[in-house]
Amino acid sequence: MHIPDGFIAPQVFLPSWGLAAAAWGFSLRRAGNLLETRTIPRLSVLTAAAFVLSLVTIPLPGGSSVHLIFTGLLTVLFGARLAFLSLSLVFAMQAFLLGDGGVTALPVNILCIAGAGTLTASLALRWLRPAPERIRMFVVGWLAVVLPSALVGFVLGIQPSIAHDAAGTPQYFPFGLSVALPALILPHLALGVGEGMLTILGVRFFREKKPQPEATDDT
Repeated sequence: MHIPDGFIAPQVFLPSWGLAAAAWGFSLRRAGNLLETRTIPRLSVLTAAAFVLSLVTIPLPGGSSVHLIFTGLLTVLFGARLAFLSLSLVFAMQAFLLGDGGVTALPVNILCIAGAGTLTASLALRWLRPAPERIRMFVVGWLAVVLPSALVGFVLGIQPSIAHDAAGTPQYFPFGLSVALPALILPHLALGVGEGMLTILGVRFFREKKPQPEATDDT
């Protein structure tokens, strides 16, 4: 789902740095209070796992890719703020160290995938509280992938309208919404199934190791 360099116009990625900085500041304000001695090792392990697994990507037509993210699992176990910071670190390391995802597109990737994904997962946890846990965890994992993919597709799809020359030729991403949205959403509908199952298994595994309540961090 990472967007590479050269696909996002400066009119989009420059303001997104400001939005991303505001989101980081908001998340960091309570990060220290949310971290506990038993939380840090688990968060570190899952952040490292997300880093490794999200490097296993399947390229998609139009300059994006599909890969596991761990958004739902991180949000369930640690809350939206810590999950957002964890995934932000993952995307930053991949962009700066490995060239996976563009540096100019980094804040867009972070806001669309980590920001929208963790917020979606957190809200779904609240709305689905009466549902059986397996269904709840599956839907949380699924939505945390599918909705961000739609947002990434939307951002890519509006680029031809935002930046084009006098003849109307797109200067950055060349395809409109009619191509970008299906290209991103359809494969992530399938990936979301795997992410949902991963969320179920991950929550079960960590709770069996050391039971703990779900994180609730007031997104």
